[in-house]
Amino acid sequence: MAKGYQAHKERQEALSTFGKAIGKRAGFACEWCGEKEDLRVWDYRPEDEPAMETLALLCGRCRTLAEGGKAGSDELRSIRNALWSDVPAVSEGAARVLARCKEQWAREAIEESLIDEELKSELLR
Repeated sequence: MAKGYQAHKERQEALSTFGKAIGKRAGFACEWCGEKEDLRVWDYRPEDEPAMETLALLCGRCRTLAEGGKAGSDELRSIRNALWSDVPAVSEGAARVLARCKEQWAREAIEESLIDEELKSELLR
């Protein structure tokens, strides 16, 4: 138990070192929807070493979506613009959430985005 706790604590400390830089990059707004409240760093690839491209600044609602939370089609439209980010945690993370929405507009947005072609085909199967 202590080993898991220590690893978690070290991970959180590593993430916090990126906080200010990510906040500046994001303009202190959610990188998916633009909300300015309840912002925290979200770790897109927790299995990898933290890096600017694997972290995003997200609001509470978008973090819930990133962790598998449900949302209506209209609510998901607010994160569509994130697909155009050159930061993988922002664009690929949003694409994974949008891929759960089976509406045509979401599929088209992913198809038109600049995310990796291999990831696109995985998400649009």
